[in-house]
Amino acid sequence: MTKINAADAMLKVIEDWGVKNIYGLPGGSIDSTMNALYNRKDTLNYIQVRHEEVGALAAVGEAKVTGEIGVTFGSAGPGAVHLLNGLYDAQYDHVPVLALVGQVPTSAMNTNYFQELNENPMFADVSVYNRTVMTAEQMPAVVDEAIRQAYAKRGVAVITIPKDLGWQEIEDNYISSANLYQKPLPLEPDSERIQQAWKILKEAKHPLIYIGQGTRGAREEVLALSKMLQAPILSSALAKGIVPDNAPAYMGSAGRVASKPGVEIASNTDAVLFLGSDMPFQSFFIPEDAKYIQVDIDGTKFGRRHQVDLAILADAKLTIKKLMEIGEQLPETAWYRAALADKENWVEWLEKRSLIDSSPLEVEPVFKAINEMATDDAIFQVDVGNVTIDGMRLLDTSKNQRFTTSGWYATMGYALPAAIGAKSQYPNRQVWSISGDGAWAMVMPDILTQVKYHLPIINVVLTNKSLGFIEAEQDDAKQPHSGIDLIGANFGASTAALGAVGFDVNNLSELKEAFAKAKETDRPVVINVNIFDHRPLPVEQLKLDSSIYGEETVEAFEKEYQTQGLIPFSKLIKE
Repeated sequence: MTKINAADAMLKVIEDWGVKNIYGLPGGSIDSTMNALYNRKDTLNYIQVRHEEVGALAAVGEAKVTGEIGVTFGSAGPGAVHLLNGLYDAQYDHVPVLALVGQVPTSAMNTNYFQELNENPMFADVSVYNRTVMTAEQMPAVVDEAIRQAYAKRGVAVITIPKDLGWQEIEDNYISSANLYQKPLPLEPDSERIQQAWKILKEAKHPLIYIGQGTRGAREEVLALSKMLQAPILSSALAKGIVPDNAPAYMGSAGRVASKPGVEIASNTDAVLFLGSDMPFQSFFIPEDAKYIQVDIDGTKFGRRHQVDLAILADAKLTIKKLMEIGEQLPETAWYRAALADKENWVEWLEKRSLIDSSPLEVEPVFKAINEMATDDAIFQVDVGNVTIDGMRLLDTSKNQRFTTSGWYATMGYALPAAIGAKSQYPNRQVWSISGDGAWAMVMPDILTQVKYHLPIINVVLTNKSLGFIEAEQDDAKQPHSGIDLIGANFGASTAALGAVGFDVNNLSELKEAFAKAKETDRPVVINVNIFDHRPLPVEQLKLDSSIYGEETVEAFEKEYQTQGLIPFSKLIKE
């Protein structure tokens, strides 16, 4: 029988599961894996990152756009610790990721050896599967099981590998279970509950469809149900793009990372069909007395965020189809007309703002330029902070574009690594990273990774010299600004010194010139855009209706946020 190093046998299993890319940074404890990666360089693409957190987030960014497992690794001690932040993003957003973690040799374990940590407890909270390999012969089988568990539980699997085991020769006879893996069949909804759901929705005066990631692949069905019910559509941030942004009935999202019509519609609904989401802020904007129908494949989520009147354990797409089979076209309503008018008014206001030429720039012209340059299948990897608000409101995902962000974990520095993961998997698709200057500075050395592997990613950095999202929170708390000011930098010039094509943009003319030149290059591009430190319109705190807030308050709000032309929903619903 043929012999093979255990590390090579492990990588063969990973290959069997369709993995193409592995992200990480070498260390002494992971040498056997590095040797195996060299041996298998024709079948596995190793991406050397400059920080293990970036490697983990790159694997996450790949997994979010593919739906398939991402793989990362780190060496013992500091390398292992650095992985944690990216792995927690995977845990919170329920994406499958495999992390390979180095450990000192078995002979040195439990001796307080150099860089030795008890790594299993460290990864216990972040993982759905967490094991230390005990023998060389186990390595392929344990990794095979880890991948199965990561897929089954949509989370992080961690395998700790003592340094000496990967070098040991074992029989090359392990057959992975990859060819046996099948996605679970979609759960059919109970017919009686479908009848109950239709009755609630039909009787509602202000019905709302709220979609999460569980509706991915159900674009046409969601739109059709919306029309049948005369119900507007909202989505979670992670579900942006499932229905087109330009669909008249799509209101955006609700909360703080949200749109004006999203907040207004959510606040005025009397019945919600909540499909495939675990959005944590529902209770803040959906009325407590609204009828609430929750559809999910995970029964543990029922009632977690809002009191539920009807729970349906089923696939979202199948549930929509069953509702439409028993339902009929409902008549046009003032509610639906008002929702469409609200969306139209909001889009018009944003469009006017996108034409503002100033120095520094407002954000709306920047995103208009991005949308004009973006391809029909562009991938937008968007960081957290004010840029998340701007991305949700302004990025156009009306065709086959993909939008991802660090959703529920919301870690700064997500976009650049996630873009590396997306571009590594989809070299022929246009990939963007969009960051604020605070988040960008956390991970910008890995522009070197983009340069090294010839990844022509378009990186946009919105520089306002402030942690703007936190600045707004401090303002709301009526406290002095503390720790939110940032030293400005020309990130275009600094990254040009690292091999990227860099631009520094201060006005609309420079913006257009930079984007035009970015189209012509096959190298990574960094466009540093200097913007005003203006708070995005706080739609969760709208003060537009003088009959509610008084003329003086409305005028002050209008002066601060330039809300001229925005019509309060209270007026639209009456017309």
